[in-house]
Order: sequence, then structure tokens, then C-alpha cells
Amino acid sequence: MQPFTIVSGAAIPFMRANVDTDVIVRIERLTSLPKDQLGPFAFESLRYLPDGSADPACILNAERFRHAPFLLAGDNFGCGSSREGAVWALMCLGIRAVIAPSYGDIFYANCFQNGMLPIRLPLDRIEALAARCADGSALTVDLRTQTIQCSDGGPQPFAIDATRREALLGGLDAIGLTLRNDALIRAWQDKDRVQRAWAWNSVRA
Repeated sequence: MQPFTIVSGAAIPFMRANVDTDVIVRIERLTSLPKDQLGPFAFESLRYLPDGSADPACILNAERFRHAPFLLAGDNFGCGSSREGAVWALMCLGIRAVIAPSYGDIFYANCFQNGMLPIRLPLDRIEALAARCADGSALTVDLRTQTIQCSDGGPQPFAIDATRREALLGGLDAIGLTLRNDALIRAWQDKDRVQRAWAWNSVRA
């Protein structure tokens, strides 16, 4: 998993509330495509016209936001069904962090399992960021200092769970975090083999 330390770039002002995972990626795309090919189908109902051409009125298609690493959103982003593919599709678009007031719980957890940073900020602060970034101006998100920096303003702090922050900084999912304690796990196993040999004998059988 790619670590997240400092990321800079444009931020798409996609200030919609209640964007569900079916809007982010349709379920049938997940049954027919590998996870690294979902980018063209992220937000497809919004990005494309009925004839399949790109909708020039959609902010997601604006040239100044091509390959933008940040998405600014409204309340309850990623609500709906619990498809991890929603995170995969966003990452295939190049999104490394979403900044929203609130998230669907499962989407929020899936972000951390895939190296994406979901930041919670009050709506008025996100709207201020959106206004500053509307022309494609860059943001810098520094997870080490837990700050967001605009080109024309001072750093803004954000909060994040310490364990999840550590995992993102190290590029570790839940399994990776567990394996950091491999020596402790093995030491416990060695001790338990002595104290409860019967249990280990039954496992081998």
C-alpha cells in the first residue's frame, strides 16, 4: 500500500451531499473489471453524456482538475452499500484524500485499508477551501503534521485517529499493522506451546 505523507495538488470542489457508493462506481463494473481499471468508470453517471462523450459541464472533467489528488465533498460522502470498489475507483482517478464533513462508516474504514486519507472538516471550512481551489490552485496535505496548507493561507489542522494515521504513514493495512508485532506473536506462541501443548498437538493433527 502506498504510504501517505505529504501530497500536493489540485482539489476538485465537488460539494455534493449524500454521494453514495453507487454514484462513485456502479456495481456491475466491479463484476467485470480488475480494481486498477475502474478509473474511467468513477462517477460515470455524472461525467458522461448519454452518447458516451465527456460532459463539459461536469466539474470532474475540467482540465484544471485532471489528475487532482484531492476531492472536496459535502456531508455523508460514500454512503450506501459497502463496496470497497468505491475507494478503488477514486484511487484510479488519482484521488489520494477526500475532505468532507462526514462519511458513510464503511466507506470511511475502507479508505484506510487502501491508502486513502479521509479528512473530516466542518462544512464552512471545506467551502472556504473550495472557493480558494476553484481555479485549480494547489493544496498540500501533510499527514505528519496533520495540516492542510493553501497557497494563500496558513496551515489548517485536522484530527485523525493515531493508529490509522500511523498505518497510512507507513503504508500498512490491518494485516501489515499486525505483522509489525510478529516477534511478540511468535514469542507468545512459543510460550503457549509449552503451557498448552495439548492445544498445539490438536492443531497439528
